[in-house]
Amino acid sequence: MKLNYVVLGTNNMDAGVKFYDSLFDHAEMNKMVASDRMTYWLSEDFAFALAIPFDAQTATHGNGSMIGFSVGSPAEVERLYKKAIDLGGTCEGQPNQRGPRFSAYVRDLDKNKICFSD
Repeated sequence: MKLNYVVLGTNNMDAGVKFYDSLFDHAEMNKMVASDRMTYWLSEDFAFALAIPFDAQTATHGNGSMIGFSVGSPAEVERLYKKAIDLGGTCEGQPNQRGPRFSAYVRDLDKNKICFSD
């Protein structure tokens, strides 16, 4: 079994799409499907989506939930961390060596927690 896709909720699709479009600008993730309720970015074997909740309730972040992206190098961890902060994300852990991985943690505009690791 392998992970196929991840969907995060948003309360502002336009702002969320702008945030992730910019984060993914150097990644091999291409925006493929976009509607008023959901936007998908696809790579060769993984999909990431941002969605307004189907039940029309407020999107909330998960306490204890986190999405991790393997980005290939410490330099890319630092670049993406800085970019996320510049785009309005918040720091949850500055770039640093953590065990065997160099990682950084941010929250997106809807407070979803994201990890970038080398």
